[in-house]
Amino acid sequence: MPGTNLTREEAQERARLLTVDAYEIDLDLSGAQEGGTYRSVTTVRFDSAEAGAETFIDLVAPAVHEVELNGKALDVAAVFRDSRITLPHLVAGSNELKVVADCSYTNTGEGLHRFVDPVDEQAYLYTQFEVPDARRVFASFEQPDLKATFRFTVKAPSGWTVISNSPTPEPTDDVWSFEPTPRISSYITALIVGPYHSVHSSYEKDGQSVPLGIYCRPSLAEFLDADAIFDVTRLGFDWFQEKFDYAYPFAKYDQLFVPEFNAGAMENAGAVTIRDQYVFRSKVTDAAYETRAETILHELAHMWFGDLVTMEWWNDLWLNESFATYTSIACLAYAEGSQWPHSWTTFANSMKTWAYRQDQLPSTHPIMADIRDLDDVLVNFDGITYAKGASVLKQLVAYVGMDAFFQGVQAYFKAHAFGNTRLSDLLGALEKTSGRDLKTWSKAWLETAGINILRPEIETDGDGHVTSFTVLQEAPALPAGAKGEPTLRPHRIAIGCYDLDAAGKLVRTDRIELDVDGERTTVPFPAGTARPAVILLNDDDLSYAKVRLDEESLRVVTEHLGDFTESLPRALCWASAWDMTRDGELATRDYLSLVLSGVGKESDIGVVQSLHRQVKLALDLYAAPEWREAGLTQWTEATLAHLRAAEPGSDHQLAWARAFADTARNPQQLDLLQALLDGTEAIEGLAVDTELRWAFVQRLAATGLLDDEEIDAEYARDRTAAGERHAAAARAARPSQEAKAEAWASVVESDKLPNSLQEAVIAGFVQTDQRELLAPYAEKFFAAVKDVWDSRSHEMAQQVAIGLYPALHVSQETLDATDAWLASAEPSAALRRLMSESRSGVERALKARSADAEAATA
Repeated sequence: MPGTNLTREEAQERARLLTVDAYEIDLDLSGAQEGGTYRSVTTVRFDSAEAGAETFIDLVAPAVHEVELNGKALDVAAVFRDSRITLPHLVAGSNELKVVADCSYTNTGEGLHRFVDPVDEQAYLYTQFEVPDARRVFASFEQPDLKATFRFTVKAPSGWTVISNSPTPEPTDDVWSFEPTPRISSYITALIVGPYHSVHSSYEKDGQSVPLGIYCRPSLAEFLDADAIFDVTRLGFDWFQEKFDYAYPFAKYDQLFVPEFNAGAMENAGAVTIRDQYVFRSKVTDAAYETRAETILHELAHMWFGDLVTMEWWNDLWLNESFATYTSIACLAYAEGSQWPHSWTTFANSMKTWAYRQDQLPSTHPIMADIRDLDDVLVNFDGITYAKGASVLKQLVAYVGMDAFFQGVQAYFKAHAFGNTRLSDLLGALEKTSGRDLKTWSKAWLETAGINILRPEIETDGDGHVTSFTVLQEAPALPAGAKGEPTLRPHRIAIGCYDLDAAGKLVRTDRIELDVDGERTTVPFPAGTARPAVILLNDDDLSYAKVRLDEESLRVVTEHLGDFTESLPRALCWASAWDMTRDGELATRDYLSLVLSGVGKESDIGVVQSLHRQVKLALDLYAAPEWREAGLTQWTEATLAHLRAAEPGSDHQLAWARAFADTARNPQQLDLLQALLDGTEAIEGLAVDTELRWAFVQRLAATGLLDDEEIDAEYARDRTAAGERHAAAARAARPSQEAKAEAWASVVESDKLPNSLQEAVIAGFVQTDQRELLAPYAEKFFAAVKDVWDSRSHEMAQQVAIGLYPALHVSQETLDATDAWLASAEPSAALRRLMSESRSGVERALKARSADAEAATA
């Protein structure tokens, strides 16, 4: 049951009418091991501003048994419909509602998710309520500005543990009775229930003591590096409490690594849930540990920004997510004792690339999006909400100064603790501490869509001295279908001047910081200064803009990109080259040459792994079809050469092994994969552990070299939840009509797969080397996608709509088929958006292919 959409106007009217005091929620989960449904009893006390008014409370449930309002039983059949219970004839002042219902466990990662671990055959539960899914577990006024206290009482099977937002009590007769929470929003309440393994510690400083817990399934306990996770958590406590000048606002802090989680993590107050793929079963590179650390700190930052102070409506979702993203990266970059002081390199290399991509889609929108209803927000957890917003906050910090920024944040927390706010509340606090008028800044950066391009215009005399230096700013037209107008914005940027030293390294010799505004900004460059080898706009990545190099800088960078002594300017140049490739300004074959010339000198493992992904994507989608196989052959040979040359046991060796496994194609390469898998050949230092084995298995299955029986044998070695996912993907990857039909039926024609297995099957089904085999499914996709969307939960439907769109079929026919579907299918706004985004990817790929083909004849 997807649940009824809630509009902004409905939420505003309900918030005008109601003040919610407290919930008491009693759940009987004693039958969780068997599944099915469970009894949910909700008692909620709330005030009404008007006598005789009518409102509604939200509940998604297969059966409602009782609805009692102010001591009077209501006719359930009359008041319960389409996930809403009508509440008529409220009294002015205090009202009390009791709802008794049977609610369902889910396997979609929404509501109360139930998972059975194949290792111990025990059930493990957790809740995921953002955006509107607390209503799947208890009756609730499901909107962020109707805060209340929540008291949970849970009956669980003997021997299980129950964790919630409040400290975990001792159970009595398997009943766990929690103390009420502070006033919080319904979407950040949580329950995690099952025979979980736990490790406990505390954060101690200046008389403050916060209990800390880390939880995972017992089958992952041997891999849980709790000390490392506690270290990152304490780093965040130290830095955030200093910067926010507000003590951690909840009674304890648990981090729970849970199975089949749809997102990276969720900021439930005092009980953060995190995808348990972050409990690493096999060797991973330092980039994975950095990503995990950023996730841990992102959720910890939410305890203040999002949980303590919460947006009034989902228009300001970006502020929650952007603030948490910005402060988590800043903590890693600046906090004493951080292992990842280069985190802004990672941000420029990954998060901003995501933002630039999102901002060039037809669905681009202002950072402060116009969220009309729940459907809007459900598809708005995107690169603008997270990455562009965080980039703009970084720009804001550069604009007002870091000290003034955090002084404003401190005042904001003190003024609005346990309340709800709008953007104007934060900007008002920052205006007071910085003395800057932020209204114009806000309008330009937060209320308009699209991206700017900055280009240097440099003139020199005959002796190579700079005679004039101007920064040109462009505001390209927004993509077709996007709302709004192109906007030139004020940018605070640094300009880096780089020269080659005696060792052939590019070192920064000068740095100029200035405000760029309008179409042309003159750079105060001293007359008679020799032109540097490279002039890099937006050095230090202060602003959010696409950056281009002048002709001379581009020539030097093309020859020496790997020779920058610092990782951030390298990442900025790599990002610019990738953006040019996506825009069709740099041919895929030239991008491949650039990467091959510089990647061997790239020390930052996160950048290396991003380059691996981007090269593969460019070859699969942006290369001229007649050259694609030659490009893939060149790339695969390079991955194997780098694998053999890498330092034994290093992160780079592991990354190159995975890159090679992604694309191995000729018989000799595939024989090597098979030999590494069965142990008849070895590469010094390369541990072919569980996860790397599965990477080899996936490729061998996709090329037809492993059959069902051999995949089953690999699963027998790793009979875990992760092994089950990998085996499902491998089966779907097999290059046969039967394998594709079986995979398609399991995802599209049935809704029985849990979220993680559906995701795995889709990933296996879509193989870039199998275009002809997949071609018939394009028509089937357009015939089925609307029914899937209308009949399934948001997460499950979105997996299908995005994952099975025929993105590999880069052709005018795919564009025409999409246009015909959009014209006739009458999709919801959310589905229309997703389909338009996918169409845009095909259109971009067609343009890039043309550029690559032209380069071949140039």
